[in-house]
This record gives sequence, structure tokens and C-alpha cells, in this order.
Amino acid sequence: MDAPDHLQAGSPDPGSRPGASACGGCDERPHALLLKGIEEFNDGRYWECHETLELLWRAESRPVRDLYQGILQVGVGFHHLRSGNYAGAVKVLRRGLARLAGMPEVCQGVSVAELQEAARSTYERILELGPDRMGEFDVNSLPRVRIGPAGDEARIS
Repeated sequence: MDAPDHLQAGSPDPGSRPGASACGGCDERPHALLLKGIEEFNDGRYWECHETLELLWRAESRPVRDLYQGILQVGVGFHHLRSGNYAGAVKVLRRGLARLAGMPEVCQGVSVAELQEAARSTYERILELGPDRMGEFDVNSLPRVRIGPAGDEARIS
């Protein structure tokens, strides 16, 4: 499946939450690769999610690329967390949170605000535990990405 090819450039102001129409590409339907990446994320297949969303992120020039890269980085942070890599988890989660910070609350149907809040909570808990106690984190409680009507998770039909 090919990633979209757009020519617009720009990025959102990280200090604000624009509406979906103000964020180039956010008011569009989710691309099939985004849905696939979210399904992989929600199944805990974070590396596969990375590979899938990287195709979208690299091909996209509009601000919506921050959504793809933000989800990708949060997933990689969770991958590092599950692998016991404290420094990697902290570093990549911080980057993912920064990418999502300037996004609208909902972008291409994804509940960005919900993901950001849950990922920030995970990030803060990891910092609280530190590298020596990171193993105490319940990786079965890692957040999922929600898309569509409130409470729905992405599923490919």
C-alpha cells in the first residue's frame, strides 16, 4: 500500500491545540496505513507499528505528519519499556509527547488528547520508578489508541 503524496509543508505551533481544520490533513479520513499502524499499536506490536507509520510519516509533508510520528514514537517508547530499556523509553516517549502536543484533540478520528494524557501518565510513572524499579511497571496496562466515536478502538474491517 502506498503512502499519501502531498506537497504542502508546515508544522503546528507546539504551544497550541489547533482545530482539525487548522491542522493540514487532520480533517481527512484516516489512511489505511494509519488504521493498520493503530491496530498494531493496540495489539502491542510496537515495532511493526513503527514500520507501518514510518511509511506515512516520511511521505507526508503536512502538519498531520506529527500525528503519525507521535504515535510511532510513543509506541517505540513502549517497546523500550517492555524491553527494560529505561533510557530509551524515557527519551522516545518524551519525543512522542512533544510531537502530539501541537495536535488538535482529534485528528483523522484519533483521540490525540486521550493518547497524550495516557502516554504522559505512563512517562511520569516511569520517571517515578526510575531505572532500578522500572520492572514494577505493569506493561499490561499500557494505553491504546482510540479512533472514531468515543471509546472505539481502531479495527481494520
